[in-house]
Amino acid sequence: MRGIIVAASFILTFCWTSGALGQQGGGAATPIQIEADRMESSRENGAVLFFGNVKANQGSLIINADEMTVVYARTGKQPDTSAEAAAGPSQKIEKITAVGNVKIVQGDWVAAGDSMDFKAEERIVILSGNATAWQEQNMVSGEKIVLHLDEGKSIVESSSQKGERVKAFIYPSSQE
Repeated sequence: MRGIIVAASFILTFCWTSGALGQQGGGAATPIQIEADRMESSRENGAVLFFGNVKANQGSLIINADEMTVVYARTGKQPDTSAEAAAGPSQKIEKITAVGNVKIVQGDWVAAGDSMDFKAEERIVILSGNATAWQEQNMVSGEKIVLHLDEGKSIVESSSQKGERVKAFIYPSSQE
């Protein structure tokens, strides 16, 4: 029963701590909804794991993956009440990882890869393994795409395999 309470408290208070992955579709106070075939929570590890057909959305931001792990930051402060103890070590998200068929969608922007790491404090998203991003017809791909959300900067890296290169297809606007 206590495990169910811990899991429910994680889900009911679940939101990005430093703002949404994308700024347009939600903010730090916008709740996140996650659906999966299975969920496990570990108060000791400060993590919630989601397995099977995971779909997370916050506002217009949608993340799909085979598996997703949400890791909460440790505060070091002991809980004052049993409700705080049931809520886990912290409600501040440290990082989110997703693996297997990762797809991120927000508006006309789509990105995909084998895995995703979101570092909440730095607000950096790293897509790895056949990473590709599209906006309308424009596309860029490489082994890894690093998105610095607050800086509006992205870095695309090629594989270390000989002959592998970063690829971009850019369609100039038809407007003058």
